[in-house]
Amino acid sequence: MESVVSQYPEFSCISISYWRDEEIIEKLTMHMSDVDMWLFSGQIPYGFAKKWSRITQPMFYVPSSGSSLYKTLLHIAYKQKIPFEQLSFDTLHPTELERVFLESEIASKPLYLKHYEEEILTDEVVRYHYELWKSGKTLAAVTCLKNAQYELSKLGVPAFRVLPTQSAVVSTLALILQTHETMHFKDTQIAVQMIEFDSFSSLTKDTFSTDEIYKIEIKMTEKLLEYTKKINGSLKSAGPGRFVIFTTHGLLREMTRDFTVVPDFAILQLKGHDAVTSGIGIGQTVYEAEINAGTALLHAKEFHKGASMVVLDDKTIIGPLGQPEQITYGYATKHLQALSEQTSLSVATLSKLESILRKIGKIEINAHDLAQYMSIMPRSARRILTELESKGFAQVIGEENPHPRGRPRKIYQIILKQDH
Repeated sequence: MESVVSQYPEFSCISISYWRDEEIIEKLTMHMSDVDMWLFSGQIPYGFAKKWSRITQPMFYVPSSGSSLYKTLLHIAYKQKIPFEQLSFDTLHPTELERVFLESEIASKPLYLKHYEEEILTDEVVRYHYELWKSGKTLAAVTCLKNAQYELSKLGVPAFRVLPTQSAVVSTLALILQTHETMHFKDTQIAVQMIEFDSFSSLTKDTFSTDEIYKIEIKMTEKLLEYTKKINGSLKSAGPGRFVIFTTHGLLREMTRDFTVVPDFAILQLKGHDAVTSGIGIGQTVYEAEINAGTALLHAKEFHKGASMVVLDDKTIIGPLGQPEQITYGYATKHLQALSEQTSLSVATLSKLESILRKIGKIEINAHDLAQYMSIMPRSARRILTELESKGFAQVIGEENPHPRGRPRKIYQIILKQDH
């Protein structure tokens, strides 16, 4: 892989090696701030990185394709004289392995294959090959993993490694370049951040005057100018207590850690009751970005004072930033529009609900949990669920009582079917 990458001057490569699975996360942590893209040699390190979910840069791995297997099988057949039905394989997809056998006119079918989609321990792969060899079912192992080959060889198992083909590495590099160009385009998109604060919140009955309000506005403007400088933006006033900042997608995405944390308002030195409500909009034009920022601000206000929301150019809504109940949802899908027409619920509400269910990984929820995720009152959450139940899109499947003296909470199963 390194020899192929070195042929492309567009790439600056940092080589990272590991021998034990438990080293993967440690190695990734050490270099997280040094790279723009991650290229893994195979599915195992890629799977661990994906499960860790702390990496924000795009990740790729070179697939172990059937074409890279031909050379290994040829070596085994002519030099090792090992029957193909006495080989064990890993990583490759079953249909791909069968296709290689068929195209190579191998009479037998592959009998032993350890296929996996997500992360898997190298030890599990090694154990699979070793047990087959130890029991006499196989004479050798064909692996796509460098570490597995090394461990199997120590155990005395003849192990042959399938190396990624040069064409597979080149194809993956082309995909990385394309992704980088797309990201660069997105980073240069226009971003607008609307910021709103309550000029009256800092006033007392004794100090209430237009002069005091004006002083607060001036002080806030000075602080916002300092914040605007940090994101290389430009600031304009949009009325009492409201400001608009123009910058780029990439700078705001970096400031908010890929739209997961609240923008750095520490520079404003605000008190708790002066919480800033913010809406970030991304667009192809200034007009589109400003419209999206206004929409984001309205959604932020729906959650609570001091919330920050984002509306991307594809109308996806993200937020509230920095909150554990942060969700990502859209509001323009056809099936949700159809559901909205059959209920008294808005498309935005249905979209939030759909996103929440996707986030928690199940279709069962109670009103208390729904209220927490949506930042609404429990009675409002109960109204949503009872409305869905009355129209046949939800049904009560049980109750739970977290507090012995409290009222049992109904558990609803949500069925958002378009063809209802």
